[in-house]
Amino acid sequence: MADTVRIGNVAIERTAALAPMAGVADRAYRLMCKKHGAAYAVSEMVSAKGIVYGDKKTAQLCTVTPGERPMAVQLFGSEPEFMAKAVDIVLRYEPDIIDINMGCPVPKVVGIGAGSALMKDMELAARVCEATVKAAGDTPVTVKIRSGWSSDAINAPVFAKALESAGASAIAVHGRTRDMFYGGSSDMNVICSVKQAVSIPVIGSGDVTDLDSCIKMYDRTGCDLVMIGRGSYGNPFVFDEIRAHYNNEDYVPPTLEERIRTMLEHIRSILSFSEKNEELAMHEARKHAAWYMNGYYGSARFRSRCYQLSSYSEAEALAEEFIELQHLRKKLNNR
Repeated sequence: MADTVRIGNVAIERTAALAPMAGVADRAYRLMCKKHGAAYAVSEMVSAKGIVYGDKKTAQLCTVTPGERPMAVQLFGSEPEFMAKAVDIVLRYEPDIIDINMGCPVPKVVGIGAGSALMKDMELAARVCEATVKAAGDTPVTVKIRSGWSSDAINAPVFAKALESAGASAIAVHGRTRDMFYGGSSDMNVICSVKQAVSIPVIGSGDVTDLDSCIKMYDRTGCDLVMIGRGSYGNPFVFDEIRAHYNNEDYVPPTLEERIRTMLEHIRSILSFSEKNEELAMHEARKHAAWYMNGYYGSARFRSRCYQLSSYSEAEALAEEFIELQHLRKKLNNR
């Protein structure tokens, strides 16, 4: 059996967790990844002020269903008093953990002093963390950070230490600076330095796409848990592979048909959770459908067609055509 890591009073299998990804890791995505072995999941980031001011999407973003547990609800904000008020509201949804986003690099979040902008103001970041921890009571609070604001301001180890002192139960570290966004390579050395600086669990994130890179993250950083983000695009099976390894079980990669069946199941899930009509909900499903086709013959052409889907029946027809093309290609290659 795989080891476990404890974050506060929450035990998590030490395999791989699903990273929070705005606009991607919604409930349908989280449930799909959990079904395929993700040990833990974090919600899309939710605005603390939005919650306090009664944003209509609050329930949709904060609800935790049984199949998603253990799960954290992630908040972003830069004002301690609003973070505390938001936590009071979020606790009604009974999340296992509350996570604070101090790593998001996008301008609209950084522009209000939240996300990775907080890495430039350690004192404020600590106060935000303290207020959140106090309001959360027995619910553990974690913080997601980056290696620093820029290459000449890498401060993750000392920043993490300040957050630990402020009451954080764990730190998740993405090994890129804010100005790198998602380019370049994640720096495992920074994650290792954070692990050495604090006594609370450290979650390593960045460039984990398969079993080998997951093992590398654990071995090179000494982190307590690995988190996967973009590596799960169209590939929830990565969690199956990692979980099988750490549980000493055999892993059989999915067949083409299994991949496509999972894609269609994922689309159905998106449609079932959406409050929009089928055509508008399919707009949200398009990118997911395209990701499942990556790496196959003719996938570029099919992915472009995915972005024109407007109904589930069209997705089924396209999936059938895609499978037929792969089989035809295989027959031609075997001649």
